[in-house]
Amino acid sequence: MQRASKRWRRPRALAFVGKEAYRGVFGERTELGPQARTLADTGLYVLPSTSPANAAVPYEERLRWFRALRTWIEPVGREAVRALLIDGAGRVLLFRWENWAGVWWITPGGGLLPGESDEAGLRRELAEEAGLSGFELGSLVYERTQRLPRAEHLVDQHERCYLVRIESHEVAPTVDLAAEEVTGYRWWTLADLAETTERIAPPNLAQLASENLHF
Repeated sequence: MQRASKRWRRPRALAFVGKEAYRGVFGERTELGPQARTLADTGLYVLPSTSPANAAVPYEERLRWFRALRTWIEPVGREAVRALLIDGAGRVLLFRWENWAGVWWITPGGGLLPGESDEAGLRRELAEEAGLSGFELGSLVYERTQRLPRAEHLVDQHERCYLVRIESHEVAPTVDLAAEEVTGYRWWTLADLAETTERIAPPNLAQLASENLHF
């Protein structure tokens, strides 16, 4: 028998036909549509049941959800740049990002504008999110592509994170962070990062911070 391809083993999404099918796997009730939960980088989607017992839902409504799934599974590419921002006390600045899919603590940064370089984009983002300017851009810490399940569609975000060292800084955003789904910020020690049960992105941030801690 021919060996299954890697692409076959890692689909873009898994669709559950009926809420009960989803609950049977994860033991929780949910609503139709894209789910906050993922399996690695595979998104999850719940469709209305096609069983005759679900006759209360008209055919047109079921068809609408299947068509919405077809649109949702086509990933949209996004280029992004981020900063591993470390102060003189060895702390890392993270922002609390909260949306329909849950809550994460993330490094500052965001999507690049068309034609914008990494450095220009990061200087713009840090000025907007933290009120920080006049810093020296350090080396590339990591580069990765991750699939993000957004309410409208899957997003394939290709991001690069650069080291930025400062002695101290009082965070003073110059834009409305709430409009970007950011609900707070905090300086984290290495111990904080290692011990927290909060979701941190990327998951190995404590190791990355430790490797780049010293001046």
